[in-house]
Amino acid sequence: MDAINAQFLVIGIIWYIAFLFSTVCHEGAHALVAHLGGDSTAFHGGQVTLNPLPHIRREPFGTVLVPIVTYLLPPHWMLGWASAPYDPTWQHRYPRRAAWMALAGPGANFTLVILSAVGIRVGIAMGAFRVPTGANFTHVTDATTSGSAEFAATFLSILFVLNVLLGTFNLLPVPPLDGHTAVTLLMSEGTALRFLDWSRTQGLGYAGLLLAWVLYDKIFDFIFRFSLALLYPGSSWG
Repeated sequence: MDAINAQFLVIGIIWYIAFLFSTVCHEGAHALVAHLGGDSTAFHGGQVTLNPLPHIRREPFGTVLVPIVTYLLPPHWMLGWASAPYDPTWQHRYPRRAAWMALAGPGANFTLVILSAVGIRVGIAMGAFRVPTGANFTHVTDATTSGSAEFAATFLSILFVLNVLLGTFNLLPVPPLDGHTAVTLLMSEGTALRFLDWSRTQGLGYAGLLLAWVLYDKIFDFIFRFSLALLYPGSSWG
């Protein structure tokens, strides 16, 4: 029992490191692109940084409490959120810039997916990892030895799948997710403004989030298997 509890604690620490790093990259990307586009609200709030403290201070509930609670509950995935402030007036004046700002968060997540995939493939090439016979959220690659290789395999596995989830989930075009703003890139500027104004007055925040989660739960298995097929082309996953 002690060994099981120790392993659960160690994996929880790895989870939190991956979660916090991924979340900070996501929100920092939002803040940076908004600053480059003329809205320095998040920049002046200290959010254009990979230092997690400004993000934790802004959202302690979503960055500390919720991740711990969700990890303790089955299926022991660590979920949560952070946020970067922006100026709604700026969004109304520059809907295209706001859409690119929204895309920056998922873009950061997909960058982390690529980097973790590179780390996994390098580990396989060096003989430290191998293709697993089964995969789950914490087990996308197998370590060939215990110790640091096992730690790295678990960290890269969580980083890979967590960012696949964050990147694709946030692209769903419902408020308050990033895809809700990003989808306006497919509209004329006038239509984009009307769409944003309409959705803002509908109070769809929590309902949209619930709808997105129900929908995403039905497609995540396909997304997960597709990401494994890209990671291991030519293998049984492909």
